[in-house]
Amino acid sequence: MIPKGILISIGGNEDKGTAIEPKFTQKDHLNFFEFGILKRFLKEMKGIESRVEVITTASSIPEEVGQNYLDAFAKLGCLNVGVLHIKKREESDTPEFLERIKNCDGVMFTGGNQMRLSMIFGGTKFLEILHERYENESFVIAGTSAGAMAMSSTMIYQGSSSVALMKGEVKITTGLAFMNNVIIDSHFVTRGRFGRLAEAVAGNPGCIGIGLGEDTGVLVTEGNKLEAIGSGLIILFDGHEIKHSNIADVEHGAPLSIEHLIIHVMAKGNHYNVKSRKFFSDHVEVAKTGN
Repeated sequence: MIPKGILISIGGNEDKGTAIEPKFTQKDHLNFFEFGILKRFLKEMKGIESRVEVITTASSIPEEVGQNYLDAFAKLGCLNVGVLHIKKREESDTPEFLERIKNCDGVMFTGGNQMRLSMIFGGTKFLEILHERYENESFVIAGTSAGAMAMSSTMIYQGSSSVALMKGEVKITTGLAFMNNVIIDSHFVTRGRFGRLAEAVAGNPGCIGIGLGEDTGVLVTEGNKLEAIGSGLIILFDGHEIKHSNIADVEHGAPLSIEHLIIHVMAKGNHYNVKSRKFFSDHVEVAKTGN
């Protein structure tokens, strides 16, 4: 089934995402707001009249993060924005919260810890409603940093950039599963996460790795068509044609070797089809091929 909704995965900015957040420094510094990702988010719904719900579950400072998004959307003229501070699993299926996600035009998952998203929402009515709306309606689900990483079925939840490409350093679990056959990583360029996404793809070569730079995102239509948006770079890893990898044979902690891992670099306006694994420089090229 081809989903009718849209996903927007954003690479995050500063320490708003997957790292612990002892201090929140992003207020009034939303670069992806300045470069139009939030504007594009609204455009894919009903513009500034859209009803948006911001889900702060991943964050350790949800009230501050929530207010930051209220301020950012207000700058764009969108005032019909709510914030869902769901901090415990039992809170997710609160009738009020379920009603709110049934009646909004889109949701935004903030950054923080992606394991909180999978732990709190996995198997809930809340997540079931989001899936139903995404699959059957023109519903938009966006997420930044941890919120972006949790969108896929296969989710990185741990892995140091400095010791990646040593077997076992990258930990994988199940995400919120809005998108299959991909693994998403955020803060990709700034935090040097090439190695950890390469290891994740080497262990799951049927997946396309999507490394999102900060202030950058991918807009996903029909469940597999990517469009690069924002100011930075997106690095794609295609492991389908790996010829050699020692990942199954070496001991934990040993260096990995990988042959013929295909890499693409996307900038704003480029497109990629996950199903066909084809890169397109712009929408005209996509239209010519019918993809």
